Amino acid sequence: MEHTISTQELKGKLDRKESIKVVETLAPERYREAHIPGALNIPPDKIKELAPQVLPNKNAEIVTYCTNTH
Repeated sequence: MEHTISTQELKGKLDRKESIKVVETLAPERYREAHIPGALNIPPDKIKELAPQVLPNKNAEIVTYCTNTH
C-alpha cells in the first residue's frame, strides 16, 4: 500500500518510537550531508540490490523520502 504522509505525521511516529523504517533514497553524498536521524540510505541505483538485505520484513512500515531542487 502506498500513500503520502506529512512531515508532522512522520515526526509523530518517530517521537512515539513506532516501529517504522525510514529510508532516504538519495546519493550517499547527500545522506552524509544531512538526513533524518536513524534513516537508512538506499541510493536509487541500488534499491533492487540493497532493499532485500536492508529491509527484509515486507510487512514493515517503510517511509521513503528524497529531495528534488525542482
